[in-house]
Amino acid sequence: MNDIYIRRDGAVGRITLNRPDALNALTHQMCLDIDAALVGWADDPDIKMLLIEGEGRSFCAGGDITEMYRAGLAGDYAYGQKFWRDEYRMNARLFEFPKPVASFLQGFTMGGGVGVG
Repeated sequence: MNDIYIRRDGAVGRITLNRPDALNALTHQMCLDIDAALVGWADDPDIKMLLIEGEGRSFCAGGDITEMYRAGLAGDYAYGQKFWRDEYRMNARLFEFPKPVASFLQGFTMGGGVGVG
């Protein structure tokens, strides 16, 4: 199962967070994937707007704290720094995205989910 679906739907760039059992909490890879899509779509004349949604009953509960906890237990203390650096870079790119952005903030929307929304 993919944690995220990134695709074109006509003139819309669509991002669907797909971790409903984890309230669509963002993994590090999801942040990187969203950021790459934003870079690619910003200057793409065929993409007119961005739509972000969450699968299931929640939009996004923020960063995946369980993943961060496991990394810490494994001694990977740099993981948190990488995660937050890349998540905040993605958030800044969303804030500066040159096209309209619509987000469906249904259900749980906390922390990093607010930034994505």
